[in-house]
Amino acid sequence: MEVTTENRSPGKLFSWIERVGNKVPNPFLLFVYLIVVLMVATAIISGLDLAVKNPTNGELVRVNNLLSVAGIQWILPNIIKNFSGFTPLGSILALVIGAGLAEKVGLLQSLMVKMASRVSRRYASYMVLFIAFFSHISSDAALVVMPPLGALIFLAVGRHPVAGLLAAIAGVASGFTANLLIVTTDVLLSGISTEAAKAVSDTVHVSVIDNWFFMASSVIVLTIAGALLTDKFVEPRLPAWNGGNNDRLPPLTALENRGLKAAGIAALVFIALMALLVVPEHAPLRDPKTGGIIPSPFIQGIVPIIILFFFVVAIAYGAVTKQIRRADDVPQLLVDPMKSMAGFIVMVFPLSQFVAFFNWSNMGKFMAIGLTDMLESAGISGAPAFLGLMFLSAFLCMFIASGSAIWSILAPVFVPMFMLLGFHPAFAQMIFRIADSAVLPLAPMSPFLPLFLGFLQRYQKNAQLGTYYVLIFPYPVVFFISWIVLLLVWYALGLPIGPGVYPSLH
Repeated sequence: MEVTTENRSPGKLFSWIERVGNKVPNPFLLFVYLIVVLMVATAIISGLDLAVKNPTNGELVRVNNLLSVAGIQWILPNIIKNFSGFTPLGSILALVIGAGLAEKVGLLQSLMVKMASRVSRRYASYMVLFIAFFSHISSDAALVVMPPLGALIFLAVGRHPVAGLLAAIAGVASGFTANLLIVTTDVLLSGISTEAAKAVSDTVHVSVIDNWFFMASSVIVLTIAGALLTDKFVEPRLPAWNGGNNDRLPPLTALENRGLKAAGIAALVFIALMALLVVPEHAPLRDPKTGGIIPSPFIQGIVPIIILFFFVVAIAYGAVTKQIRRADDVPQLLVDPMKSMAGFIVMVFPLSQFVAFFNWSNMGKFMAIGLTDMLESAGISGAPAFLGLMFLSAFLCMFIASGSAIWSILAPVFVPMFMLLGFHPAFAQMIFRIADSAVLPLAPMSPFLPLFLGFLQRYQKNAQLGTYYVLIFPYPVVFFISWIVLLLVWYALGLPIGPGVYPSLH
């Protein structure tokens, strides 16, 4: 099934975005060209002996020349290591194996049909977005698993699968930092913020729950905003879905229903076993030093735990539905999902090189410190400081894939600056999280961008990068604006952003 080529007028702006985006080279070639540009830029900046001062330790930060003798000597021995050691690659491929098995035996499709039978077609957008926000407990795993599930949910209720795909990408990417629960992002950023706050006061501490009230409320606001955007703007502008009589998934058979029951029992047993390993006071998956759950081996191992969960429930379902008759069937069923990742693996090779080159050259740190110095020297404070931090964070997200890496650079400048202006460091952290998360689906440095494009191409085979950008673009804009409005209202009302924590220092 595929989308027809006929389309409603998308408007001049979106037509322009699509035309420009589709002129962008294939992602593989794009990163090759970016590597060349990066090499030339490092040579020029290094040759001019430009430097910026690190606000953390006062040391001068210079750009390392990739075209120097030292650069070439570093590049050649590390090319294979850059690729094989690219952290998202292993996690994504492993998750695809787990989710792929669940898809091949028909578990995901059956589960979506079952869920859709209890969900009104009218409220499918709200359901997809809310599940996407809740899935953040699985960290990066949500970015791999949730988008295709969103498409299946929409397909199951007779709606456009691309709309479900886009809503799910918006929820897991643009809304990545909005959570109902405390997740690894809270742990990473709060530690960085606390260290940065020591430059002004040793008594101010940022805990993992200091943004909880605001971020949990963001889930409700963004779910409503994202669902209305999907229903009123995005889906009506999509080409007609040409799925024919197959656009709705068929009703479940008795055997499939029995398979779902078996998968449900297997899921409950798995969850019970994990609870035994996590909940008791001295459980083996708690932190061995503090006895806590955040951080802990459980949180650090959430991706392999999710993969194992997929295997357990998929095998239970497949055994009952006769999709798996013997052990040898399991590896055979895993072949096709991995075949679908071939394009992604090819694209990751230059992407991993570019990220490694960018880090080794110090270009990311050089750019971040230089830009923050400009804001600081301009004497920007108050509301302009909020907006300055927001837009600087969003800009850097385009070049540095790791949000914690960006915050580790920005926090030493902005946290003390905000504290001197009378604001709590957790408030500065919250502003950063809003901007960094909102633009995530657009970030060319994100290893998930080609994955999202691959998901889109399942339904629009001829879709290019420009097609993806024009379809997803409204979500970052609406999420960013919604978050800014929520932030201003929150600040104006003086509401706590977390338990006992307010925007201003008391």
